[in-house]
Amino acid sequence: MGSHLNVALVGYGFVGKVFHAPLIHATPGLRLHAVVSRDATKVHRDWPDAVVVADPLMAFADPAVDVVVIASPNASHAPLAMAALGEGKHVVVDKPFTITLHEAHGVVAAASRAGRIVSVFQNRRWDADFLTVQRLVGDGTLGRVAEFHSHFDRFRPVVQDRWRERDEPGGGLWYDLGPHLLDQALQLFGMPEAISVDVARLRDGAQAPDYVHATLRYPTLRVHLHAGTLVAGNGLRFAVHGTRGSYLKHGLDVQEDQLRAGVVPGAPGWGVDTRAGELVCEREGRLVAEVAHPEAGDYRRYYAAVRDAVLQGSAPPVTPQQALDVMRLIELGVRSSEERREMVVDVGAT
Repeated sequence: MGSHLNVALVGYGFVGKVFHAPLIHATPGLRLHAVVSRDATKVHRDWPDAVVVADPLMAFADPAVDVVVIASPNASHAPLAMAALGEGKHVVVDKPFTITLHEAHGVVAAASRAGRIVSVFQNRRWDADFLTVQRLVGDGTLGRVAEFHSHFDRFRPVVQDRWRERDEPGGGLWYDLGPHLLDQALQLFGMPEAISVDVARLRDGAQAPDYVHATLRYPTLRVHLHAGTLVAGNGLRFAVHGTRGSYLKHGLDVQEDQLRAGVVPGAPGWGVDTRAGELVCEREGRLVAEVAHPEAGDYRRYYAAVRDAVLQGSAPPVTPQQALDVMRLIELGVRSSEERREMVVDVGAT
């Protein structure tokens, strides 16, 4: 390894093209060295200096590659991660980490044997609104939190012909947005005592689940996580209610839209929340609403932490245990929905 880490990106669909490639390029100390894609012309239009190969094993065997980023369909995450680790590469896997907890344990064990870092891309820890929630919960502004509502809703009434919306392992909203919603909740409150999940297909012609509602039960807290595809007019992102007040936030973090529009990460206005949330607290016996100062979001912080973990030996931005915790809840959520019952979380399990 020289002055920078060479990164090989596996997959140049929406996630690889819109999220990973620009963020890797915009992070000092990282270089997009290679892209695994069957469409070299598409890649070279954006990254003319990148090496393009069709076979991921060729990229894994390249001695110049330090880090492999896997942004391929969900079912391929575990086998590709295992292959890259087998070649001695550090690995970042887009969410979900894997599609089963058994696979997740296998990947973590392979990383340990290889002495390499493995991490899952939980970029939404660096959403502006989540960072704001994290501050308000952490500094006690809201008191003891009793209710936490987190929504990731969209209006997409027409079913698309793409792998994420097909009835196949790892398809559907629980595997798509569930990992983000769960990871954020775990960052705030830790593992719950139990989880109850309702997964459904509500759109006409839906093949994969397009509706999710999950409840995480804690001793004095209820966490409600929701994702839908037929929500045209709500816009709620967070509603956090505590003994000292509430925080209400509408509208999603801007970084995805900025990336879609081709905004360079770090450009003026990057990650700036233009729709601040509302803080409602009791002042002198009456409820008063005021603007909650928003934090600035920045997905590059994930990749900067990956760089530092490789070069300096610090903890990766999402640790293997955190990846396993989310996969435990994903799997329990599938069982909960299938069996129509709450699932107890064994807090002593790993």
